[in-house]
Amino acid sequence: MTDPMDVIKNAVIGGKHGDIKALVQKALEAGLDPNAIINDALIAAMDVVGKDFGTGKIFVPEMLVSAVTMKNGLEVVKPLLVGDQAQSRGTVIMATVKGDLHDIGKNLVSMMLEGAGFKTIDLGVDLSVEKLLDKVKEIQPQVLGLSALLTTSMPEMKRVIEELEAKGMRRGLKVMVGGAPVDRTFAEKIGADGYGANAAEAVELARRFANP
Repeated sequence: MTDPMDVIKNAVIGGKHGDIKALVQKALEAGLDPNAIINDALIAAMDVVGKDFGTGKIFVPEMLVSAVTMKNGLEVVKPLLVGDQAQSRGTVIMATVKGDLHDIGKNLVSMMLEGAGFKTIDLGVDLSVEKLLDKVKEIQPQVLGLSALLTTSMPEMKRVIEELEAKGMRRGLKVMVGGAPVDRTFAEKIGADGYGANAAEAVELARRFANP
């Protein structure tokens, strides 16, 4: 008899977004623990996807389809989790900085983070420094992820970090940056805590930041 957890895991890895909700529902009806479905099937599958992407076995389109599949599966399980049962690895705010309307990379990172067990709050695109600081103050995340695709918007990342420091808001907050024109040297130069070259790296960074 096939293990329902393996079936769910393989569906996510294979990007079977049309089948996943029914498979998760079937596993729940069979009495499987919702947290086990999240951790041992959905998150475990995205770990495999992340590794496959990192080694060049799959590319962005495949990873995006797997991330959507995982998100569809989460939608079925999440309403069943109450209070402390929904074990979060931490809270991450994701945003594309002011002057930049690109969001595909950011959206992928957000879905991957959610799939890895983080409470992920995606603020969208074209975020001003002031709005970002207000949200950080309100939400108190462990990690702030900033994205940029335009070289002209990269200085906004520096402004965000400078303002966070000026207002004493860097304590307990890690800032990670990414996007096509961004690299590790730039991240270090502006005082970011880390740089993710792709979604899989961003998830690994968030995990390290949340569990130092």
